[in-house]
Amino acid sequence: MVATQSGEGTGSTRPLQPPALATFDPPEPDDAMWMQRALEQAYAAAAEDEVPVGAVIVLNGRILAEAHNRTRTWADPTGHAELVAIRRAAERLDQWRLLDATLYVTLEPCAMCAGALVLARVRRVVYAARDPKAGMCGSLGCIVQDPRLNHRLKLTAGVLEHPAGELLRSFFRARR
Repeated sequence: MVATQSGEGTGSTRPLQPPALATFDPPEPDDAMWMQRALEQAYAAAAEDEVPVGAVIVLNGRILAEAHNRTRTWADPTGHAELVAIRRAAERLDQWRLLDATLYVTLEPCAMCAGALVLARVRRVVYAARDPKAGMCGSLGCIVQDPRLNHRLKLTAGVLEHPAGELLRSFFRARR
């Protein structure tokens, strides 16, 4: 079965067309430095037997919030590093809009996190490793740049991809 969209009163239908996948910007000068901080958070997650994903939110050249995965520790499926960092940043600013902020994360955000980034009005996402099984910032789709939504983010991918990917691979290899 093919999903279709009505032709607005024309009586015809046409297949739903997914939006084009992501458009990526090149890295900025400080991206590797901030991603290294996110990678430190990922190592902290691994030390707590969490999936090693770390996130840092930067605003005006300063860290606003940082976090790592807490899903197992908190028994909370929403305990992803990105969401924990968004909550902390919003609380620190006493403001839900994170305008002009950049999120650095060691793994491409999933649908839940990508949606939260749009809702928080984050300006830019920089991620290290792609996630071909759940990534919604370029791999499977691109929620953060969907033209049907009221906010779109800039994306940069692959910053410190090798160490972030290796940390994830070694974590899961040890559990098999």
